[in-house]
Amino acid sequence: MELINVEGADRGRVILFALSTCAWCRKTRRLLDSLGVSYSYIYVDRLNGEDRREAVAEMRRHNPAGNFPTVVIDNDTVITGHSPERLREALGVDA
Repeated sequence: MELINVEGADRGRVILFALSTCAWCRKTRRLLDSLGVSYSYIYVDRLNGEDRREAVAEMRRHNPAGNFPTVVIDNDTVITGHSPERLREALGVDA
């Protein structure tokens, strides 16, 4: 499973599990970009075979419901759906 890295301020290990066709996923990526934090993301729907199974299994480990977007911060904070306030709070970013 290969993640795409986006450079920015270090606010912990931030991973976004997203779908390329999901409007809420795009909004969450734009929010992360606007906050200027470093994060990694993966478009699960663009994966095939074992890579897709691995990405889905990793996401479901944090979010058993399997909904998108899913943001995992430092392996212990999970934010599902597009939730700007919760994301800002979890990252300690004012905007």
